[in-house]
Order: sequence, then structure tokens, then C-alpha cells
Amino acid sequence: MNKLSTSLIEPVFTTSYRVIYGDTDAAGVMYNANYLRLFEIGRTEMMRAWAMPYRAMEDLGCILPVTESYLRFKAPARYDDLVDIAVCLVEVSRLTCRFHYQISRHEENGPTAAAALLTKGFTVHACVNREGVLTPFPQEIALAIKAVLAQKKDTTPD
Repeated sequence: MNKLSTSLIEPVFTTSYRVIYGDTDAAGVMYNANYLRLFEIGRTEMMRAWAMPYRAMEDLGCILPVTESYLRFKAPARYDDLVDIAVCLVEVSRLTCRFHYQISRHEENGPTAAAALLTKGFTVHACVNREGVLTPFPQEIALAIKAVLAQKKDTTPD
């Protein structure tokens, strides 16, 4: 995989978010750092739905700080836009995992209108314990997140 690849790989989880006034800057567009918050919202909801809630991972002694991130801005989100956050898990190792994201805004022309891509990117996370020491994923977490990756084999056509 290309280091800056941001392609979505099945299965893709999608959740929605309405841009609030506090997300925007003086130019009336979403402030750039807030896109990382949207990545976190998408990732958190995907993990809650398909693997386990972050709270459960923390209870098992695993904290997942971001160790690397990349964002590519294509168009701005503005106050009151309804955006879709699409996220997928693309890679898991003993110590890290990588997620890809796309944030898009649906045009107001109805359900058949094409989504406007706003931002795409990725984050890489390391498993650390409460002392901040890099540690392998606990078995229960490793099995849960690898099960998410295994879904792509079931959804990819032969």
C-alpha cells in the first residue's frame, strides 16, 4: 500500500454529522483541525458498531493514540452542512492499526445527487498501556479488530 493511500476498502462504515457554528472559522468554513475530530467520530462509531467500544478497550488496558495522520482537503464544509463520515479499517499489526476516511456532503438536489467529497485521509494508531508504553493488542481486542478486517474478504467479489 502506498504510504499516502486513502482508498476505502470494504467494509465501509458511515455515520453522519451536522456542522455546528463552533466548528467554523472566520471565513465561515470548517476549521481544518476539526476534520480530525470528524475522523475520530467515524472511527469511534465504527469500532462501537463492529468491534468494541473504546471504553471497553481502555478497560482491557489498551489506549490508541494517533501516531500518524494525513488529510487531503478537496472542498470546504460550512455551517449546518450535513456530512457523511465514511471510515474503514485497512491494516492491523501486533502494535498498530490504520483507518482510512472520506468526508462528503450530499448535494441538496435529492437522494440521487452525487456526494461532494470534502476531505479524505488516514490515521495510524499504536496500542499503548496506561503508562504510555507500546504494547501488543490484548488478545480480545486483536480478535475483535481482525474480525472487522476479515469482513472485507466476505464482501469483495471474486
